[in-house]
Amino acid sequence: MDYVYGPGKNHLFVPGPVNIPEPVIRAMNRNNEDYRSPAIPAMTRTLLEDVKKIFKTTTGTPFLIPTTGTGAWESALTNTLSPGDRIVSFLIGQFSLLWIDQQQRLKFIVDVVESEWGQGANLDILAEKLAADHAHTIKAICIVHNETATGVTNNLATVRKLLDHYRHPALLLVDGVSSICALDFRMDEWGVDVALTGSQKALSLPTGIGIVCASPKALEASKRAKSVRVFFDWNDYLKFYKMGTYWPYTPSIQLLYGLRTALDLIFEEGLDNVIARHSRLGTATRLAVEAWGLKNCTQKEEWHSDTVTAVLVPPYIDSAEIVKRAWKRYNLSLGLGLNKVAGKVFRIGHLGNLNELQLLGCLAGVEMILKDVGYPVKLGSGVAAACAYLQNNIPMIPSRV
Repeated sequence: MDYVYGPGKNHLFVPGPVNIPEPVIRAMNRNNEDYRSPAIPAMTRTLLEDVKKIFKTTTGTPFLIPTTGTGAWESALTNTLSPGDRIVSFLIGQFSLLWIDQQQRLKFIVDVVESEWGQGANLDILAEKLAADHAHTIKAICIVHNETATGVTNNLATVRKLLDHYRHPALLLVDGVSSICALDFRMDEWGVDVALTGSQKALSLPTGIGIVCASPKALEASKRAKSVRVFFDWNDYLKFYKMGTYWPYTPSIQLLYGLRTALDLIFEEGLDNVIARHSRLGTATRLAVEAWGLKNCTQKEEWHSDTVTAVLVPPYIDSAEIVKRAWKRYNLSLGLGLNKVAGKVFRIGHLGNLNELQLLGCLAGVEMILKDVGYPVKLGSGVAAACAYLQNNIPMIPSRV
């Protein structure tokens, strides 16, 4: 029974946690098992190999940590850096802000490069800092690939080009929480040293696994890093990897079976097809927003996110009222505006195990809510714009051809 019951299905369109596919729910509906038995290590070995595929790496070493994205952040930082190390970090929204707060509390010296919310990372300033850093005092570049507070996606390939151009050895640490498994992400090609994501985002699992992937360079850095770490220490995992038992402490058996099924579903669809589907969902949502006469919080097309759209509302409307009305009247969950954009935007999440018809239901709900709160939307306008695009771009389902 739901804590607060509403008839039918809750339409979950926040940018995480996301809808969990029925096969994943069924896979997790099982009793506990002894994680030291032969079965769990055997499954873990295949999970570690297959998780590398979603990062597009052959050289990285993955870690499945019982934590959230915040814990994965801490794992990435404390295993590769020492207190007092200088890092460059980009502040472009609420989640990059929170990561910077963590970096500072862990006693790193943080060069904060701040942009207006709705803009991407200022890579011109990064270029200036790299050019001036002849002594290589900058030890890491920390960047959020996809800022879910504002719907902004950063260009990681350009960050790598800058590091290579200036022959700078700084580590590249990337928060891919709302991008990996949904947006184009190429760990090896872009020279990402540590990438991380959370199970509750595009993988479409419950919260509970922070997935971190470290390059060989990052593993070498971990041998020198002096940050205090216990629960998040990669070395503990690596010892158990060598032993073939894989787990330094008790994992969630149910989440492991869920992850196995989630990966199987992604590979059955094809990772590139998954990314293309998210591109269609993002484009359709932006076309709907335009048809409503509203603006995207993201200020340039090059920064548009295909996993979340932050919609600016007129000054006479409190966006929090839109989110409240969505839940109370239509059983629709939308994302609130956070911090600097609180009351100014609402967010439509379109990531994970989600198809085009589900999205159209959300867009229809948003139109009715806009009408409810006094915005002069023409009912059907956004849905029609999205339909016109999708009808011409949805491919046949490969398994049904």
